[in-house]
Amino acid sequence: MSDSESTAENAGVLPEPAREIAAGYAVSGAALDLGALLWDGICLPDVQIRIPLAMLNRHGLVAGATGTGKTKTLQLIAEQLSANGVPVFLADIKGDVSGIAAPGTPGERVAERAGQVGQEWRAEGFPCEFYALGGIGPGIPLRATVTSFGPVLLSKVLELNQTQEQSLGLIFHYADAKGLELVDLKDLRAVVAFLVSDTGKAELKGIGGLSTATAGVILRSITAFEQQGAGDFFGEPEFDTAELLRQAPDGRGLVSVLELAAVQDKPQLFSTFLMWLLADLFHDLPEVGDLDRPKLVFFFDEAHLLFDGASKAFLESITRTVRLIRSKGIGIFFVTQTPRDVPAEVLAQLGNRVQHALRAFTPDDAKALRSTVKTFPNSPYDLEELLTRLGIGEAVITVLSENGAPTPVAATRLRAPRSLMGPCPAAELDAAVKGSPLYGSYAQAVDRESAYEKLSAGQEAERRAAEAETAATAARAAEAADRAAVEEAVRGERVRGRAGGGGGAGGKAAEEDASLVEQVVRSGMFRSLARSVGTQLGREISRSLFGTARRRR
Repeated sequence: MSDSESTAENAGVLPEPAREIAAGYAVSGAALDLGALLWDGICLPDVQIRIPLAMLNRHGLVAGATGTGKTKTLQLIAEQLSANGVPVFLADIKGDVSGIAAPGTPGERVAERAGQVGQEWRAEGFPCEFYALGGIGPGIPLRATVTSFGPVLLSKVLELNQTQEQSLGLIFHYADAKGLELVDLKDLRAVVAFLVSDTGKAELKGIGGLSTATAGVILRSITAFEQQGAGDFFGEPEFDTAELLRQAPDGRGLVSVLELAAVQDKPQLFSTFLMWLLADLFHDLPEVGDLDRPKLVFFFDEAHLLFDGASKAFLESITRTVRLIRSKGIGIFFVTQTPRDVPAEVLAQLGNRVQHALRAFTPDDAKALRSTVKTFPNSPYDLEELLTRLGIGEAVITVLSENGAPTPVAATRLRAPRSLMGPCPAAELDAAVKGSPLYGSYAQAVDRESAYEKLSAGQEAERRAAEAETAATAARAAEAADRAAVEEAVRGERVRGRAGGGGGAGGKAAEEDASLVEQVVRSGMFRSLARSVGTQLGREISRSLFGTARRRR
């Protein structure tokens, strides 16, 4: 007997509202089992609440107060996606999702939950790859170049205002046009500094220019960002996001876990970096339309961090990505405390909802509760009251049915994950990282010639050319001065010769002396000596101009 037939048979003894809910979750194709229906305080294991696998690319929201079970819900969904051959990406903010790689631990509580929801529980670990931003923390280093990160995402990380963001876009445009690769932050700093230097100011005149004040803000923001250790996140080898789409040799989807516990004090960085991963996937993947299963499901934990203080351009970028990436086979689940953490334009794109308990201890909490209730379809439940009574591992659910229509709201007791509900032991995690076939490709950072090196080489060439020109000018000036001195001496001798008696023996001697001096001045040896003196003088002038000290002798 199929699941849908079993649900229909048992639904006959239910009250009419519960029968309608049960009918809404009768699925004929592949689906994920979330749990059993809760009705009038009773768990009904024969009425399974399920999400059609084909609807997982219609995006979703997992919300609820701290400690209500959101992380275990992620784990439950990720396990079943992997079992169905769908790759998964999980952001592990607190370091407690890594246990998905290891089998769970049997116990009374697990057995009790499995019995309540009609689950055949067995311990099972799932194939995982572990990543870390820039290699900070356990995991394969995950890096991006500044160029591919782009000015909009980088402005969010650097906390720039709209004017500064536009200026940063101009800087990126210039670097692209001139073939100046922005690989890491020192490349970006070098380009900014060049564009406000005496040499570089003219470069942007035709397209708006860059003010010294704005450049100063950007440079200070980059410096502060690097002091937080963020320089490690930008560089090469850049991570190929196609790695996230792989399956394990046994056909299960690979679970990519980004370990963020070591950088959880840099929320804007990791949330924006996750957005880069999505944007890169969107750029590279072809349109595929509706599939029987997604190519990848991406879980965006602590999603409110992504939207806090975001610029209009950044929000527009997120909304566009969420709206369009579905057609490329990618599903996104945002995980946060309340739906109010997600902008309305994004929330409208999320067809699958798992809402854990909310608390109403303050007026603001009560307002958030009422706002959350309004985001659900009409329901026979008193949702405002129900959402404050849900226990750990219970949630109110509505998803998209196989025909794309919203299912009835269902209070649900969720299944227990089969993998370890806690962090993977450190030794096992380290072994998994170093044993990965990707470790050799990404572990070692590479610093090739890019904008910093190119601009430094150009500035060095300019410096040497300036030194050479200064020295040549000094040599010419010294030679001219020496010639003038000699000619003055010759003229003096002639005058003295005429004063001493005109055409007599003295005058003849003076003329012979003058002739001799002129011959010396014109000689190659004298010119070489004068040039040597001039060059030495030029070196002294150059040292004073370029700040190098004279040698002590």
